Amino acid sequence: MVDTLYIEQAVLELETTAAVVSRYPKARQIVIDRYGEVFNSHAQNFRTQKQNPSLILAEKQNAKVMPAPAQYETGGGAHYYFSHMLNCVYDCRYCFLQGMLRSANYLLFVNYQSFIEEIKSIAARHVDDEKPVWFFSGYDCDSLAYEPVTRFAETFVPAFEDIPNAVLELRTKSTQVRSLLAREPINNVVVAYSLSPEPVAAELEQGAPTLAKRLDALKKLQDHGWRIGIRFDPVVWHAGYDQTYAQAIDSVFTKLDPERIDSVTLGGFRLPKGFFKTMLKLYPEHWLFNAGLSEQAGLVSYQPQLEREVLDAVAAQCRRFVSPDKLFVYYSDEAQQSQP
Repeated sequence: MVDTLYIEQAVLELETTAAVVSRYPKARQIVIDRYGEVFNSHAQNFRTQKQNPSLILAEKQNAKVMPAPAQYETGGGAHYYFSHMLNCVYDCRYCFLQGMLRSANYLLFVNYQSFIEEIKSIAARHVDDEKPVWFFSGYDCDSLAYEPVTRFAETFVPAFEDIPNAVLELRTKSTQVRSLLAREPINNVVVAYSLSPEPVAAELEQGAPTLAKRLDALKKLQDHGWRIGIRFDPVVWHAGYDQTYAQAIDSVFTKLDPERIDSVTLGGFRLPKGFFKTMLKLYPEHWLFNAGLSEQAGLVSYQPQLEREVLDAVAAQCRRFVSPDKLFVYYSDEAQQSQP
């Protein structure tokens, strides 16, 4: 439960701000000039703050939508990402945010209409493209986990009805799908679930729903008519990984209709070197940060031969259910080669 709200002066009068504040009637409210006063302070401990994070309501200034890395391909044309929020209600041990950010507080950018206008402007530049332009949400937060408070999907999904040459991908682990099930699906929104085998999820994805609960949510969405995506990213190497991933993949494609899955992506555990060093200090003894890793071109990932062995094995399991044109595998060494 959030007990402190920091609110930028500039967003005090926004409807989104009022809606969020109404969810926490007993929370202490502190008005600030800019979120950096709180969020970027040096005197913070991520792990301690994670136990009782505050919520910061702020205005996202400057560019709100950024080009996505070249290797993030799911069959669309140009790829962009945007973050309406920084930090997550879950506590996944592999999450890069704890290496990137000083603060574990939730930072919510409430000027939603500014995001939507920028998305529309970028989509207009691609109106003559052969393939739709893709907008990813959920890399610096979980797209749906905080939905009862943020009403993010409830606001952004209808906006894409007016952008027919664009696709919105909502990346999530959450079962908060009520707002999606309460409305008719639209064809240019994909709900993409990050999945892990249950033993991996239980150990590394603290606070997140179990694999079974995520699959239940996916089944409801698919039955309702939503396009869905499957994201095994990161694929985590461990003793017996081939068995645990084979069992998980069987569960996924038995529960869901493989013919109506939009895409499946696979990627290994990888982090920028600076993020990795910070996270290793937080968990110096954890096997995740001490197993089969190497550093190349500023990126820490599984050793290339090991990563290809693992991803190829999991990809082979996926190909039993989905066609090759729906399967995308992200290899870290290829990502390093694509860097300018």
